[in-house]
Amino acid sequence: MDFIFMLTRGDMTIEDCLEVFETIKNSGLKHVGFKDIGVPITTLKELNSRMKAAGMTTYLEVVSETEEDTLRSAGAALEVGVDRLMGGTCAEKILDLLKGSSIEYFPFPGIPVGHPTKLGGTPQLVEEQCRRFRELGCAGVDLLAYRATEADPVELTRAAVRGFSGGYIICAGSVDSRERIRALSQAGAHAFTIGTAVFNGCYSPRKGHILSQIGDVLADASA
Repeated sequence: MDFIFMLTRGDMTIEDCLEVFETIKNSGLKHVGFKDIGVPITTLKELNSRMKAAGMTTYLEVVSETEEDTLRSAGAALEVGVDRLMGGTCAEKILDLLKGSSIEYFPFPGIPVGHPTKLGGTPQLVEEQCRRFRELGCAGVDLLAYRATEADPVELTRAAVRGFSGGYIICAGSVDSRERIRALSQAGAHAFTIGTAVFNGCYSPRKGHILSQIGDVLADASA
């Protein structure tokens, strides 16, 4: 599986993201990202530029709750120049906004609510929405599996895989253990994000350095 390291804590980009990136840029990471809130867009542009210069695939994840704010965040993705945009539910409008760019789009299936975001919805709903997102031309989906409030995370992941055959299924939010990575992999997911669990040191509680945390996640993702 691909490990997408998010320079985020509590669903916001960390204020010292540029300094942290310099620490982790040679760690072996291939996929890195950030949220559209927490730091000025000028900082996000510089961060994205440094990530791409290091040969990484870059991601911006939308956490906006209204359609208006979501479209504004999608516009920020265009301005920053990321490779992939994650989040949001108004897929048709976002795809229209991204038309002509090289940015791939991965919307939220289910019913995302609040900030930090929780996920409502049944496996049946997720499967139906993923099928629709595929038909619209999205590249995959951004599933908040372990933020689910009414369904089993693994069942939601299997539903997304069924609904979006051939797509890239990302599982984001609260992936904080080897066991959860393994469960997502067995369910058919292609990638997962981690931010807070690395910064808080709870992924590998007995290790103190961020590079040790990232190294352990990368090893588990490859296992």
